[in-house]
Amino acid sequence: MAKRDFYEVLGVARNASEADIKKAYRRMAMKYHPDRNPGDTDAETQFKEAKEAYEVLTDPQRRAAYDQWGHAGVDPNAAAGGGGFGGGASFSDIFSDVFGDIFGGAGRGGSRVFRGADLRYTLELDLEDAVAGTEADIEIPTTVECDQCEGSGAAEGSSPVTCPTCKGHGDVRVQQGFFSIQQTCPHCQGRGQIIDNPCRKCQGAGRVADRKRLSVKIPPGVDTGDRIRLGGEGEPGENGGPPGDLYVQVAVRQHPLFERDGNDLRCEIPVSVPVAALGGELEVPTLDGRVSLRVPQGTQSGRVFRIRSKGVRPVRGGPPGDLLCRVVVETPVHLTKEQRELLERFAETLHEGGEKHNPRHSSWLDSVKSFFENMRF
Repeated sequence: MAKRDFYEVLGVARNASEADIKKAYRRMAMKYHPDRNPGDTDAETQFKEAKEAYEVLTDPQRRAAYDQWGHAGVDPNAAAGGGGFGGGASFSDIFSDVFGDIFGGAGRGGSRVFRGADLRYTLELDLEDAVAGTEADIEIPTTVECDQCEGSGAAEGSSPVTCPTCKGHGDVRVQQGFFSIQQTCPHCQGRGQIIDNPCRKCQGAGRVADRKRLSVKIPPGVDTGDRIRLGGEGEPGENGGPPGDLYVQVAVRQHPLFERDGNDLRCEIPVSVPVAALGGELEVPTLDGRVSLRVPQGTQSGRVFRIRSKGVRPVRGGPPGDLLCRVVVETPVHLTKEQRELLERFAETLHEGGEKHNPRHSSWLDSVKSFFENMRF
């Protein structure tokens, strides 16, 4: 019986990537593996076909030969991989072959590699720098190769030896009932080697503590809690693994004048009683200079004035926010005798005018009076 086309077996196009081929093989293996279909000869046959197709199409040289010459260009014995179900991989082997790179292992025949850990650094900024953007120099802890053992972790005159438990693979297989599960070797922790005589300087780690300086570019508009990712600046990996990342977390210091509210800034403006009553012009500070604010006569404490576009421009773009100025009418203190007499005469004139000059106070008194009249004792 003629063999089916390998691409047809897996249901992929002839220009399919290796990732697509692995995905298709996993799908078919999950469906047709004899462990899941005991006694089903058709499922066993389809599994054998899928396994043979996968082994050929994931080998660049054999795939090129197959694309040019078809089945005649592939060694039948090599393609069969040493037999079908009788001498083939177990159900757990499928996941080792197809997904070994996903779970951090180096696969069969080599110790595991480990990605370095991610690091976090809290960077405190003044509000001005957070709004305008800046460039900050930071210093973080790191590890470097031990110069005494040149990174091997073994003392001078010795070297690491192959782990006797996993034979240098970095993982072991544990039989649990019907399944064979692959686990990290508990003896060497997945490194494939052990150190009998560790280096005194690094205690066998192969690396020693150090510090490094980095320059971090802070974009305009960042706020407390924002993170900046520096790829590859975390802890180094092990056994050739990639380094982790560094996350710089922003913390904006409290400002003596301004408080941030999203893209707006808020501030309090103390105003004297004469200015609040008669009106006037005030100079108001902003993060990029001073502006003039007109206070109309009769301004009450708590009134908020909005100064457009004097807030924060969002870090992801867009129009800037506003500056919200809240008026606080300041009561004068430490009065002289003359000032007290003037205020007393002024108060008398206000009293003569009734609610004309103090409408809110008169309204409040009416509410208090009504409250007590309706209260039941």
